[in-house]
Amino acid sequence: MASESTVTSDTGADRRRAARYVAPFLVVGLANLGLLLRWGLDPLWAFAVLPPMLFLSGIAWIAFRHGFHERPSEPGRNR
Repeated sequence: MASESTVTSDTGADRRRAARYVAPFLVVGLANLGLLLRWGLDPLWAFAVLPPMLFLSGIAWIAFRHGFHERPSEPGRNR
């Protein structure tokens, strides 16, 4: 088991790494939102895209923050 001191010492690095992984997707989503608004779509419909985009970015940040991509996959292991 990892002690709490080792777990808490990497939180800053984990947060920055998670932000680096999620930032490109968030930027692409915001660029799409800007494009929709520039094309003249009704702002109400354009901003309907914003909550799901932010929600999925938040879920991705949490997943990367807790290292789901680093967990070893072993046969027969429950996650």
